[in-house]
Amino acid sequence: MTQLKFATRLNSFASKPAAEWPDISGKPTMLQMAKRAAKVDGLTDLDLNYPDHVADDPAVLARQIGDLGLAINGFAMRYYTNPAFKIGAFTNPDAAVRREAIDLTKKGIDAARAAGSNLMTLWLGQDGFDYAFQADYHTLWQHEIDGIREVCAHDPDCLVSIEYKPNEPRSYSLMPDCATTLLAIKDVDMPNLGVTLDFAHVLYADEQPAFAAALIARYSRVLGVHLNDGYAKRDDGLMVGAVHTQQTIELLRQIRKDGYDGAIYFDTFPDMTGLDPVHECEVNIQTVKRMLKVVDRIEQDNRLSGAVERQDAVSAQAVIQELMLG
Repeated sequence: MTQLKFATRLNSFASKPAAEWPDISGKPTMLQMAKRAAKVDGLTDLDLNYPDHVADDPAVLARQIGDLGLAINGFAMRYYTNPAFKIGAFTNPDAAVRREAIDLTKKGIDAARAAGSNLMTLWLGQDGFDYAFQADYHTLWQHEIDGIREVCAHDPDCLVSIEYKPNEPRSYSLMPDCATTLLAIKDVDMPNLGVTLDFAHVLYADEQPAFAAALIARYSRVLGVHLNDGYAKRDDGLMVGAVHTQQTIELLRQIRKDGYDGAIYFDTFPDMTGLDPVHECEVNIQTVKRMLKVVDRIEQDNRLSGAVERQDAVSAQAVIQELMLG
């Protein structure tokens, strides 16, 4: 993390549209949201959803975003174009629908590459089940593995990153947590495959974020980090550090220790309650910078390393609270 890159969820900038576009009717366009995002002090990158945000030539799109002073960090697949995807994209019971989802993902990878990016994030939220006796689990798993392997093989120079989430929209996701995702990566066995850690998803998977990051670094690699916060019951999309400050700092320390050099992406939802998205994103950036200064102080203070070696929680907390709060 020598050169900090900050990316954000583009749809956040549809929040309070009348404040930005007094005469707007309907939803803002992708480029309108990008222009608003470009007002954020410290923002360097955007992530685009495919196909939602990519109606035009992706190379032209990249130039337009570049003219705003921003870069494209990566693309993220969305499987909403066909209503049949509701019961599965890569795991759909209909082979034709599975083929459509896989081919759509390949087109997304091609679009990302044309836009100058080499990162495609797969959130396979539609792949899962809702009822007992709804599906054959061996079949579901095999379809998922085959689909992921095929899209990875489509362009070996493009990184493919699985973003896991316990549920929603399906009651049970096939990629619900760190361990299951690592098992899938082992089965797929492709060198360009890794994991995107979404902080709120990790929390409500009942995981400790830094531990999940350490496991991924050991058995695969972290290709994306989505920061936000929540109360570990659902995907709240709250501002960074609003609830789990220590856990966020520990995660930042862990990914830096493990050599993560990608963007810090803010997957927050200011649009859910009509917050000012520009101010919200700026505060997130400043929060992360302050947290990284705490990480710097941690690394310069050998009291913590000694406490950690002894697994002395009380002494560790004393040091952390002092370094955080003075």
